[in-house]
Amino acid sequence: MKFTTKLLHGNVGPNAETGATTPPIYQSAAFNHQSAYEMEKIFSGKKPGFVYTRVNNPTIDYFERRMTLLEGGVGSAACSSGMAAISLAVLNIVRNGDEIVSGSGIFGGTYSFFNGLSAYGVKTIYAKENTADCIEKCITDNTRLIFLETIGNPKLDVPDIGAFARLAHEYNIPLMIDNTAATPYLIQPLKHGADIVVHSVSKFINGGGNSIGGIIIDSGHFKWNKEKFAHFGDFAKFGPFCYLAKLRAGLFKDIGSCMAPFNAYLTNIGLDTLSLRMERVCSNADKLAKYLLTCDTIKAVNYPGLPDNPDHEIAKRQFADKYGAILTIRIGTKEKAFALIDNLKYALNAANIGDTKTLVIHPASTIYAADSDEQKMNAGVYDDLIRICVGLEDIEDIEADFKQALSKI
Repeated sequence: MKFTTKLLHGNVGPNAETGATTPPIYQSAAFNHQSAYEMEKIFSGKKPGFVYTRVNNPTIDYFERRMTLLEGGVGSAACSSGMAAISLAVLNIVRNGDEIVSGSGIFGGTYSFFNGLSAYGVKTIYAKENTADCIEKCITDNTRLIFLETIGNPKLDVPDIGAFARLAHEYNIPLMIDNTAATPYLIQPLKHGADIVVHSVSKFINGGGNSIGGIIIDSGHFKWNKEKFAHFGDFAKFGPFCYLAKLRAGLFKDIGSCMAPFNAYLTNIGLDTLSLRMERVCSNADKLAKYLLTCDTIKAVNYPGLPDNPDHEIAKRQFADKYGAILTIRIGTKEKAFALIDNLKYALNAANIGDTKTLVIHPASTIYAADSDEQKMNAGVYDDLIRICVGLEDIEDIEADFKQALSKI
């Protein structure tokens, strides 16, 4: 079964009770059960079932099963946002005194979260380059997690996931990958050796910019040995579901960052067209990047699909000639960057990616405004840099929009 068929027909189908072909919204806080004995078995994990939407819900479960299948995992946990997914996924592993090793070109929200963990005794070490050698130099006896993005946002660096997985497992450390920018249509990191995948499904998975959500997908392959991960001991009996069992029994239930049923419904609808949308935005981004290279006003264009990009060969091998919807340009000064953004007619100035429409933002004055100059440089953020997330518009109109905006600078 190929990707799009799996997407539409994989492990889900029409509603068993009604035959409805669109998953219904179970907009209910709680669920009745016929006996106290049945409720006891569900609460103790001995029987599947729904009890309270903060813990689980049929609409959310439908979405989780689809994402588990697409990423090739054993199970998933849908969350209220991408940052909730990252927070819970990481906190399920680390404790006071532990360290995280991360690439430096990660999303600003993740970077902020990692820095905030220092108040709880968890240190994050950022590798300046997304290479196995550079990451390995950051590993210590206290390292409990390696975290990377399939396509750095906004640095757009592309790690060799297989190489990082081998490195992580050599040190008995789990590898967590944020696959938001690539989606499982371009790559399934778990098949390349990653242990856990997270997404902000508010982006390309949803595709319409109409709801917030996140998801954690576990491979079930990592061995949580008692020497490094003693706090997983009580959940070893769950075998490949050890990580998710610990997550759902603790942080997921206690913190309450669950996805709303209506958001799960909207994201399920958006997910249906993922492959079609990714084909279009990847094609549009590739064409726009090549067009912008011909514009004298543009000082630099960064896109993994360009042959001279330092990560092009890795991206080509991992993504099968599709390179995502995001590119960045440098235009000389912050003032020129602002002027270009303000003169665009179709491209919207918005702090999001993965919408149907083309979106632009000036990262240095927004997402990374609170960071130091050194931190911005490590993340690939400069005062004259604009991030562009290309949408579904006709490419001729996108190019014309940038052409007329550039002519006014």
